[in-house]
Amino acid sequence: MKAKKICALLLSAAMVVTLAACGGGGKEGTSDSSSSSSSEASSDKKRVCFVARASADTFAAWLTSEMKKEAEKYDNIELTTVSGEGDDNKENGLLEDCITKKYDLVIVQSNNNAAQAPYVKQLVDAGIPVITTNPTTHQSDLDGSDDDSVMEGTGTVDADPMEQAKVGADRAVKEVPQNAKVVVLNGPSGNYHADNRRIAWTEYFFDKRPDVEILYEDYANWNSDEALKLMESWVQSGTHIDAIISMNDNMAAGAIEAIREDKDYVGEDGTPNFLAYGVDGTAQGCLLIEEGLLTSTALQSAADLAKKNMEYADKVVKGEMKVTEIRDFVDAPEINKDNVQEYIQMYIENGEITEDGSVNN
Repeated sequence: MKAKKICALLLSAAMVVTLAACGGGGKEGTSDSSSSSSSEASSDKKRVCFVARASADTFAAWLTSEMKKEAEKYDNIELTTVSGEGDDNKENGLLEDCITKKYDLVIVQSNNNAAQAPYVKQLVDAGIPVITTNPTTHQSDLDGSDDDSVMEGTGTVDADPMEQAKVGADRAVKEVPQNAKVVVLNGPSGNYHADNRRIAWTEYFFDKRPDVEILYEDYANWNSDEALKLMESWVQSGTHIDAIISMNDNMAAGAIEAIREDKDYVGEDGTPNFLAYGVDGTAQGCLLIEEGLLTSTALQSAADLAKKNMEYADKVVKGEMKVTEIRDFVDAPEINKDNVQEYIQMYIENGEITEDGSVNN
């Protein structure tokens, strides 16, 4: 797979969502009601808002796209999708706007759990059902306690971040060379998935491999551009980096982009002289595995998350179940060089990758 394909994928993923304020432009963001037949909800339709964390985040963009597809299956639901663009203040403003707009149900993908929790509570207090997804909002996010149960009054559809990271960590224990020098790319501080994936790497890899040295570690906030800049800086030290440990595929992709033309890291025949681990199993991640530059990732299926979210949203707005009854989690299968083609085929079938392996814009 040529470099230009990966670059194109990075660009296209960031542009999947045009963004958002819940139904109204303005400084909080921009809205996208394209999944409904009209910008005004029909009297017989229930109005649901999906608040994504950032359109430049490839996974959030993928999830938004899948939510729109799933919403088309429900004639009784009008879905509006919005994005906080990785800004807590913007996302909190969007959540407040959802109260003003009196949505029938809100699905929240927090950028920072603790920052969004009080605003999720405002939605609950206003009588609006809330499903938190990717990540779950916990009671501890709201009150600072040790209570890691789902936040009172809400439901959740999510994946287990510890299990997601364990997939790569278990593999790395066996294949990262002795006395390796590694770098670590973290997601946003305070984000449940980011924090717990990092905890899992400590438990399942670093505690078992005390010979491994963390050369550099920093926050790239799920963002490929931030990861690219960090990696460029780290490489300049001259110490060879044996492995990239990233809490998501997007940051891994940025770090890889920084060294793909460096002969110390990628030979003339395309063989990498480093290992790299991600999470999410995105289309770009799969293409990097096919290319041989990403070692493994764990699938967090946005399609499965979207399907479950919309199924539960439909039941809640119909009065068939209470939102607090929703406790559902998707699996995290490993994707590596041995099985990556089946996942690439999945992306071909859903239109994200063309038959010839190009990005479908």
